[in-house]
Amino acid sequence: MSVLQVENLCLEVPGKQILSGVGFEIAAGEILAVTGESGSGKSMTALAVMRLLPNAVRKTGGRILLEGQDLGSLSEAEMCRVRGGRIGMIFQEPMTALNPVQTIGDQVAEAVRIHSGASRREALERARQVLNRVGLDEERFPLSRYPHELSGGQRQRVVIALAIAERPALLIADEPTTALDVTTQAQILDLLKGLVEEFGMGLLIVTHDLAVVSEFSDRLVVMREGEVVEAGPTQEVLRQQRHEYTRALFKASGHQAHLPPVAGEHAGKPLLAVRDVFCSYALPRKTPFSMRRYFDAVKGVSFSIRAGERIGLVGESGCGKSTLTRAILGLEAIRGGTIAIDGKVPETARGRVQVVFQDPYGSFNPRHKVARLITEPFHILDRQPTAGERRDRIAEALEAVGLPLDSADRYIHEFSGGQRQRLAIARALILKPELIVLDEAVSALDVSVRAKILDLLADLSGRFNLAYLFISHDLSVVRSITDRVLVMKSGEIVEEGDTQTVLATPSHPYTRSLLEAAPKLPDFTQLRETANVSESL
Repeated sequence: MSVLQVENLCLEVPGKQILSGVGFEIAAGEILAVTGESGSGKSMTALAVMRLLPNAVRKTGGRILLEGQDLGSLSEAEMCRVRGGRIGMIFQEPMTALNPVQTIGDQVAEAVRIHSGASRREALERARQVLNRVGLDEERFPLSRYPHELSGGQRQRVVIALAIAERPALLIADEPTTALDVTTQAQILDLLKGLVEEFGMGLLIVTHDLAVVSEFSDRLVVMREGEVVEAGPTQEVLRQQRHEYTRALFKASGHQAHLPPVAGEHAGKPLLAVRDVFCSYALPRKTPFSMRRYFDAVKGVSFSIRAGERIGLVGESGCGKSTLTRAILGLEAIRGGTIAIDGKVPETARGRVQVVFQDPYGSFNPRHKVARLITEPFHILDRQPTAGERRDRIAEALEAVGLPLDSADRYIHEFSGGQRQRLAIARALILKPELIVLDEAVSALDVSVRAKILDLLADLSGRFNLAYLFISHDLSVVRSITDRVLVMKSGEIVEEGDTQTVLATPSHPYTRSLLEAAPKLPDFTQLRETANVSESL
């Protein structure tokens, strides 16, 4: 018997159809992946199963059956018992899904008490058991911990514990590993697969990472513009790729940007020099009079970037990447060593170094138009541009990132995710910097948009002799977009060198462990040849 049946599901907002005839089934113990570009209807389908659709969205047809029961026939009170009881959901960003002022024990226990009516003591005992099951053992992770005291992967384990506390028949995971590094991602995926096998539940995973899909799921649904364009056993869909959209997605997943050679009169000159840098955080005192203790987040790191050079920085969460990045930008004090940008300290060279953040929407003020947003860096200049100069610089920056000039008069919410990231790059370019720091700048983008942004970065590096430090946990992206790579572990650079050489023949065990943990796409050519042979037989 199927755990979940979605039959001919249709949704619309006033004047637009957003889901048309979506249908699929999930059996007990089965993992179904739903993939597609942003706006394809993946998350809306998951929300429809949970009956958590926005008020403006109206269901116009179809049925959703959970173990044979039509969820559309339930009252809201009955559906509240289903959510968290028979259906669990894992959200993409665990920090926003958890209550920051409640301990992890209380949050998991609350879910148990709501659905089972257990006493507080019984609920806390059940919470302890569930947290142990997801890898948060009692000795290291007491129930009294708060979410901010955990890493990203540990917080995601708490969210999983909340979702499985009542052993649901169906588990929905919406982009559960997007913001995680490769080793943590592998651990979370192994955990989910183990839970599916242990509890015999169905798992619906929404993701744009096709490498994860190929290694993790049993069956695959490909969605485009609210419709299912291809579905079937995962390996069969990968092997045959009957629909042109499926082929386009997989081509974009393995996309390799073409990096132009470093050129220009200043090509190769020293630009950024980091020498024996230490960054430390003060730890809480055990007693009011005990000695101050420090945690070294960055330990004696040294490297350099030359003009026009493209450098990748990889490592697990907590390895010190972000702390080092803030120090380079002059936003973090260093306890030892030196950082120099063309011989100057970062605080006096901010116009020459700019940054692009992971979430462009969160880094822009939604109340202002694009013209003001991308000219924010002008405030650090000694002489402010005239109105005419400002217009020219705005037009030049928008043209450089491939956006029309009329974008300057629009608000940030009027753009897609990929366009917002282009605007973030335009803001970084407007002062004509020599170095851009990109902090997980493409991790939240779907594969086709990511391919376009990577091509844009490669083009800009050639046109403007632009150097960049590309920070990412996606090794396939780093391989595509950088000349040289630095591998960071526990605050230290453990390996560095030519990107292709390091990622093909790593010398350090930690680098090898990162490569082994990273999901890999199948060989498209080999798959198609196999399919052709099968068809001819």
